[in-house]
Amino acid sequence: MTALAIFIATLVLVLWQPRNIGIGWIALAGALLALLTGTISLADIPIVWAIVWDATFTFVALIILSLVLDEAGFFEWAALHVVRWAGGRGALLFPLVILLGAAMTAVFANDGAILLLTPIVVAILRRLEFGEAAVFAFVLASGFVADSTSLPLVISNLVNILSANYFGLTFDRYALVMLPVNLAALLASLLVLWLAERRAIPARYSLAHLPAPASVIVDRLVFRAAFPLLAALLTAYFVLGQRGVPVSTITGAAALLLLGLAGRWHRGGRGAVTSLQRPLREAPWQIVLFSLGMYLVVYGLRNAGLTATLAVWLDRLGQSGPLATTLGTGFGAALLSSVMNNLPATLTGALAIGQSAHLTAAAREAAIYANVIGCDLGPKFTPIGSLATLLWMHVLARKGITVGWAAYMRFGLLVTPLVLLATLLALQGWLWVLGR
Repeated sequence: MTALAIFIATLVLVLWQPRNIGIGWIALAGALLALLTGTISLADIPIVWAIVWDATFTFVALIILSLVLDEAGFFEWAALHVVRWAGGRGALLFPLVILLGAAMTAVFANDGAILLLTPIVVAILRRLEFGEAAVFAFVLASGFVADSTSLPLVISNLVNILSANYFGLTFDRYALVMLPVNLAALLASLLVLWLAERRAIPARYSLAHLPAPASVIVDRLVFRAAFPLLAALLTAYFVLGQRGVPVSTITGAAALLLLGLAGRWHRGGRGAVTSLQRPLREAPWQIVLFSLGMYLVVYGLRNAGLTATLAVWLDRLGQSGPLATTLGTGFGAALLSSVMNNLPATLTGALAIGQSAHLTAAAREAAIYANVIGCDLGPKFTPIGSLATLLWMHVLARKGITVGWAAYMRFGLLVTPLVLLATLLALQGWLWVLGR
C-alpha cells in the first residue's frame, strides 16, 4: 500500500505540475520518498538506469532532430505538398494528412509528430478557411494517428524503445514483426476516423491563398541534407543495431550532425540562418530525470508484489492460448495506460511478463508485442494516458482550440477499442505466419 500510495501521489503531481515544477524533479522526489520508505533500495537504482538510459537519450535526440528540421521549414514544406496533392478535395486531404502523420511518427516518434504537425495543420487549415468543426476533426485525427501508428520501428515511440531494450529485441526483428502490424493499425485508423469525422470534412477547398512549398524553406542546407541523413539514419539502425550499438548513440550522432549543419559549425557559425536556441531549449531534458525517477517508483510496485500478481494473471491467460494472451495483454496494457500513464504502464507490463514462469515462447512473444500495442494505443482512452496528449491539448489551447476531457474521452472510447482490436488481431495473425 505504501508503494501504491507513492506511485499515485507522484503521478498526480506529474500530471498537475504545481507551480510549474518540472516532471523530472517531481518523479525524482517520488523516487526519493520510495527510497526513504524502503519500497526501493539503492541497489535498484543501477538496475532501473540500465533499463531506461538508452530509450531516454534516444527520445531526446529524436526531438532535437525534429525541432531542427522544423526550424528549417521541412515539415511545413511537407504539409503544403500534401494539401496540394489533394487537389482541393477534402475527402482526399483527410487521409493524406493522416498518412503524413503516420510517416512523421514512424521516423520522429509520436511526441515529435503530434507536437510539430498539429500547429502546422491548424495554421494551414485556417488559411484554407476551413470551419472550426473541420479543423477540430483534422486535429483529433492527427492526434489519434500519432499514437495508433507509432508501432513500426523501435524509435517510433518511447514505449517501443523501452520494451525493445528490456527484452533484447533487435531493431530488425522488431521491424519484421511490427511493420505489417502497423499497416493494419493505419488502415483501421483511416477507416474508423473517416466514419467518425466524415460529416465535418468539407467537400472542396481553394488553393488560391496557399503559399508555394518552396517558399517556406528557411534553411536550404539543412533541408537538402534531410532526406540523405534520414535514409542513412534508418540504415544505421538496422546495420549497427545488429552489432550492439545503442540506438541512442546512432540517433545522437545524427542529431549532432544536423545541429552542426544548422549552426554552420564548419564555418565557425558564419552563415547560420536559424537559431539553435529553440531545439536545445525545447528538447525534453526533464524526461531524463522523469524516466529514472518514475521507473524507480514503478519498481517499488514490483518489489511490493504488484507485477508478480500480474504475472500470475498472464500465466493463466497463456493457458488459454496465444490469442487470449494477445488480446488480454493488449487490452490490459491499454487500460493500465489510460489510468496510470503509458510510460509507467510499459514497465509494469514488461516486469510482469519477465516474471511470468509458465508462458510458452510463443505466448511470451505475443505478450511482449501486445504490451507495446496496448501502451501505444491505450493512452487515447483518456487525456492522462500520455504526457504527449496533455502537451497536445496545451498546444491546441494556445491556438484557440479547446478540447474538453469529456469530448476527448467520447472520441477516444468510440475509436480506440476498434482500432486496438484490429491491431491485436493483426499481430496474432502475423506471429502465426512468422511461426510457420
